[in-house]
Amino acid sequence: MAKSGGRQRPTLEMVAQRAGVGRGTVSRVINGSSQVSPRTREAVHDAISELGYSPNHAARTLVTRRTDTVALVVSESRDRLFEDPFFADIIRGVSSVLHERDLQLMLTTARGDAEHKRVGEYLSGSHVDGAMLVSLHRDDPLTSRLADSGVPVVHGGRPYSEVAPAPFFVDIDNVEGGRVATRRLLQTGHERVGTITGPQDMNAGISRLRGFREAMAESGREVDQNLVVQGDFSVDGGAAAMAEMLDQGGNPDALFVASDMMAIGAIRTLRERGLSVPEDVALVGFDDSLMAQHSTPPLTTVHQPTVQMGREMARLLVDVAIPRTADSERVTLETRLVVRDSA
Repeated sequence: MAKSGGRQRPTLEMVAQRAGVGRGTVSRVINGSSQVSPRTREAVHDAISELGYSPNHAARTLVTRRTDTVALVVSESRDRLFEDPFFADIIRGVSSVLHERDLQLMLTTARGDAEHKRVGEYLSGSHVDGAMLVSLHRDDPLTSRLADSGVPVVHGGRPYSEVAPAPFFVDIDNVEGGRVATRRLLQTGHERVGTITGPQDMNAGISRLRGFREAMAESGREVDQNLVVQGDFSVDGGAAAMAEMLDQGGNPDALFVASDMMAIGAIRTLRERGLSVPEDVALVGFDDSLMAQHSTPPLTTVHQPTVQMGREMARLLVDVAIPRTADSERVTLETRLVVRDSA
């Protein structure tokens, strides 16, 4: 008989006896079956509480084929995971929903073929009930690998795809965000408007650039290619892109920068070149992170509801994708402009 701290550990049979029901009824209550009356369910829960019974998780997993664990995979380096506040907000949103549902979160990163293979094999091995994928790049094999394995998946952001879109994703309206940011710069009288784009192997980078181009076209402006440089959503990437633009002869008086982190890097380079924001170059970022509020000057930026995005991803995975209550659901969240001192 199992002992714990010198006394007998409560068993399923003991719970059944205390509640006055059969062992099978206790199992059904623990496993969340709806085929139990409210009165019986209450009696079983009371017995569990009184005895201090803790279900054997391994045995429950064998019966239900559920692990009560879901994965969040960030397709970036570990450094990026901890440096970029976007990911912290996603984790906050995801965790809030999983906490309510008494589910566990497994967090991992995957960048490069070896890590993608390792993570793909683990997730396909019945270790989790489903997965959320964030920051996918064009060459990321996880989407197809997990689909082939039958693992329920929700994408954070519309995945880059030249074929059919993923059945489950939560996205930000990146095109409209790019439009709004660019319109702000045009409406405040700037003539030489450029952009530091996000990576063009990611849908977010492509869509924000599309919004910039559409706003320029609406105003009858041609895009000066010397004022369009690609970045990588990092501070250093923004600083390098700004230097490249200036070195190739770009002379902007306003910039839409596709992330707040890149915007902060761009401001650093502008200062090093003797230029100030917003006097010489007005600047609009994208994210509305804490960094935007505390930068010098505070950033005018496009707010994206990142914590809500995390919550929606977890809800979609747990309530729809895993129980297969629908074949697809795609959510797009709205953005809005937050005006501060940089533009």
